[in-house]
Amino acid sequence: MEFLAEEWVAILVHIAVVAGAALRVVMLRPLPGVALAWILLVAALPVLGVILYLLMGERRLGARRASRLTLLRTKYSEWSEEILEDRVADVDWSRHSPLSRQVDTFAIRALGIPTLIGGDLELIDQPLSILRRIAADVDSATSSVHLEFYIWHVGGAADEVVRAAVRAAERGVCCRILVDSVGSKDWLSSEHPRALRAAGAEVVEALPVGAIRTITSRNDLRMHRKIVVIDGAIGWTGSMNLVDPRFFKRDAGVGEWIDAMVRVQGPPVELLAGIFLSDWQLETGEPPDELFAKSDMRHLEPVGNADVLVVPSGPGHYDDTILQLFLLGMYSARTEIVLTTPYFVPDEALLRALRSAAGRGVAVHLILPAKVDSLMVRYASRSYYQDLMECGVHIYHFGDGLLHTKSMTVDGRGSTFGTANFDMRSLWLNFEVSLIVFDAAFTGRLRQLQQSYIDRSELLDEAAWNRRGFAVRLVENTTRLFSPLL
Repeated sequence: MEFLAEEWVAILVHIAVVAGAALRVVMLRPLPGVALAWILLVAALPVLGVILYLLMGERRLGARRASRLTLLRTKYSEWSEEILEDRVADVDWSRHSPLSRQVDTFAIRALGIPTLIGGDLELIDQPLSILRRIAADVDSATSSVHLEFYIWHVGGAADEVVRAAVRAAERGVCCRILVDSVGSKDWLSSEHPRALRAAGAEVVEALPVGAIRTITSRNDLRMHRKIVVIDGAIGWTGSMNLVDPRFFKRDAGVGEWIDAMVRVQGPPVELLAGIFLSDWQLETGEPPDELFAKSDMRHLEPVGNADVLVVPSGPGHYDDTILQLFLLGMYSARTEIVLTTPYFVPDEALLRALRSAAGRGVAVHLILPAKVDSLMVRYASRSYYQDLMECGVHIYHFGDGLLHTKSMTVDGRGSTFGTANFDMRSLWLNFEVSLIVFDAAFTGRLRQLQQSYIDRSELLDEAAWNRRGFAVRLVENTTRLFSPLL
């Protein structure tokens, strides 16, 4: 009888755990497939399932960041209203495709952020040039230097940026440096942060991790943005971390990382500055009004011909806006989509958008690195190839290094460029920033860069690809099950 009583207690505890987990999952309303997967995992493995769910089942920022986000929303709304009232949001939509204005309308309704006119965008794809130009811009700073990167790595020309920031701080320029706790772990323990702080710069670690923090927030939410803002007038963003590829991950077996960045001038810089300051406030807790007031935030005059939408994305209050904007671009295509990304693990919506485009006669070109620094991502990504090639999507393997540029061009008239990969981690979990550019000239330059990648790639043959063995297919399809976590 005592044994049976213990058995009944265990059964009741099991039922309570599963019911409690199911209730929480259902009330948070994730996608049905995701919800069912978590409920089944907890039902099969109650202890492990609950632990995994607490670790990665929700996009929890923690109570402190959530309260700071509430303050920021008010400030963000005021700031967005000022921009909307300013003439730099008066885009001449007759210059662009008919759907472009709908993209702008969606962004305003979802984020309160409009497309801004008069951007001057310089696309640069040589890493040493990028690092030295950033260092030169820092050396030219007279009032503020804001640097935000997922990875800052010691060595080579990346150190020139450190030395430039030290010089700027020593001459009285306000220098704020925000780096991700995980991505920049080694750099944070090097002598560089100490040298910067000694010169007067502020160095802040974004989204710190730890066992105790796991209780209140999710540890794998990462600050994946790359933003530079100088004196509130010059901005940078794109795919490249603050690393010299000649010294970075040389033992990973994937070759040098291939990246590109955009140097921005004109009204869009204000939005990049606002995103940086929002991230800074989330980590430091500085009052938003005071922080924005003393940080070179100002309206800038048009200096170029590009109309640019600057889109922040990530946990908190951005939801799936960047995913929907990518989908809008894909469904608007009439002749061509060219897409580059290092990590391609799409959800069903992205997969259908690409297949739909190819099915209606759009030339879809997908350029991916032949090797990436994650075996799971490599196999999961390849599980989607057959579905895409059957619809006519052209898939290229870039073999001259790890192609890290994240870009999309549509019909040679519009483009996206930034930090977000086409995987669920970037689109749902990481803090990212993307530019949606309505400008044929910039899109043409980006399309030329994409073509240079195609010229250095191998076009996959569908028949040859379908001959790979059962064991390889099994690994790919099994790894695909973990797509939402990759």
